[in-house]
Amino acid sequence: MSKSKILMAVDKSGSYRVHLCITTDIVEESRKMHGLSPLATAALGRVLTATGMMSIQLKGKMDKVSLIFQGDGPAKQILSTGYANGQIKGYISNPDVELPLKDNGKLDVGGALGTGELTVVKDLGLKDPYIGTIALVSGEIAEDLTAYYYISEQQNTSFALGVKVGRDCHVLSAGGMFIQVLPGASEEAITALENMLKAVKPMTTNIEETVLAGGGKSEEGLLTDLMNRIFADMPEEFTPEIAEFKEMELKCDCSRERIEQALMTVGKQELQDMLEEDGQAELVCHFCGTKYLFDANDLKSLIERL
Repeated sequence: MSKSKILMAVDKSGSYRVHLCITTDIVEESRKMHGLSPLATAALGRVLTATGMMSIQLKGKMDKVSLIFQGDGPAKQILSTGYANGQIKGYISNPDVELPLKDNGKLDVGGALGTGELTVVKDLGLKDPYIGTIALVSGEIAEDLTAYYYISEQQNTSFALGVKVGRDCHVLSAGGMFIQVLPGASEEAITALENMLKAVKPMTTNIEETVLAGGGKSEEGLLTDLMNRIFADMPEEFTPEIAEFKEMELKCDCSRERIEQALMTVGKQELQDMLEEDGQAELVCHFCGTKYLFDANDLKSLIERL
């Protein structure tokens, strides 16, 4: 499964933190795994990238965060889950979704989702998970997540997410940036951040220019160059300094045992019907497409256990 590094940095004044990642390989693998259209690739790619940057902030080993984008558009739903160890997975309900390009030539992710809601579920090992829901602002993912943090968590946060798909449907570049203002941040730092965000180039443009100029640099080297490129005009006292690199990985945690448990939840009568009508049952994991076949003997065994 594909992996990507995540650069984590804090500015010199301690006013904000930033996460940066290049997820081209992860998004391309997701495209091939699910057989995605270019529009579905852009939509799911943005969500997976954001999930990775959010998941590495989790503290407990078993903590996880899930993002659910639900709309009345043709994409219907995008769901992703990220774990504290950086493992991420996700799917889009309509992998074939297609719409005309927007007037600016960009893929219409907002149109694909339409009007709806973003729900963020954080399972932090407590009795009940934390659940926050907001109305979609634009359906373009980054703006919706920015609004979520402001409305539900009262944190000034900014997301920049991008996926560029070529004419042959392959992913040319993908990645994201997460910036969050920290307690006690100075007004000068916030103003400098706002000015930078107004002038910054699209995420995919910055990634492509960085990779082109970087030659054979390591992923850590490219991310460092990307950070320096994006924050080049930031006043010296507010420039970010790298704290560490973490890793995200596109990896599903499904197993036959988990699918078996899910199958048992349909009940004894439903399993009996499957056995009599089809003689078998096939379940497919939404997150990775793995197929699990339960033959007649398997179904009989499950029925006996209920």
